[in-house]
Amino acid sequence: MDSIRLKARAKINLGLDVLGKREDGYHEVRMVMQTIGIYDRLILTKIPEEEIRITSNLAFLPVNENNLIYKAIKLLKDEYHFPGGVSVDLNKFIPVAAGMAGGSTDAASTMFGVNRLFGLNLSMGKMMELGVRLGADVPYCVMRGTALAEGIGEKLTRITPVPHMWILIAKPQINVSTRLVYEQLDMGGIQKHPDIDGIIRAIEAQDVVRIAQSMGNVLENVTVPLYPVIETIKQDMLSHGAINAMMSGSGPTVFGIFPDEQTTLACQAFLKKKGDARQVYITENFN
Repeated sequence: MDSIRLKARAKINLGLDVLGKREDGYHEVRMVMQTIGIYDRLILTKIPEEEIRITSNLAFLPVNENNLIYKAIKLLKDEYHFPGGVSVDLNKFIPVAAGMAGGSTDAASTMFGVNRLFGLNLSMGKMMELGVRLGADVPYCVMRGTALAEGIGEKLTRITPVPHMWILIAKPQINVSTRLVYEQLDMGGIQKHPDIDGIIRAIEAQDVVRIAQSMGNVLENVTVPLYPVIETIKQDMLSHGAINAMMSGSGPTVFGIFPDEQTTLACQAFLKKKGDARQVYITENFN
């Protein structure tokens, strides 16, 4: 095998709670993660030169050592010394800097691809262990599906897959720094923490309405005041039939859970016409 084509899928957080700040500067979190259908397409190809080459459909994306794809290949190269190099063609569709783990899922898929191309025979667990060196979301993006994430996000427990859901994704014309959001989070100012256990119980009951109504994200306390358009999009989704709507991760992407395809399509049309969101996609959960 000299080339492999992969789909690097995005994630949303059905629940995101922050329990406190650790001595190492990271935050202790408790989250319910869910893979969705939106994906970036990667084609990895072996090359004889000892190089890492990345091309992308987005001109503003770095294609050097500042790209997580590059870092993932270098990490595996340094650890396992496979011969030659890798060329990566990235077609990016997941919104960038959007709270959907776009970079992390690209890195996770790259690790999977390099593992296959060079016959490294790494288990999923080993790739997850290596992935945390690249970023807290990378281990989850290796595992995918429905999971409880704890620690800094690297302690993962697979839970009951969510039932089918119609999901609308809306990314406003802003980018958000995850680091900035966490730095500005005032733990003492959090008046309500999401009921993560309640979300898990709703998933176990396979009740889409309960899942949606249980959702919560403490990082909205920081990001929404900085970027009020997030709240505007949430309210627009709710007024156009969403069971619930919430910011994913550190934002600014908003997602809504809808009762059926027709309602989702109608809300998508409204948001596109209004123009607060630059990217508006209909998708579904991917288990």
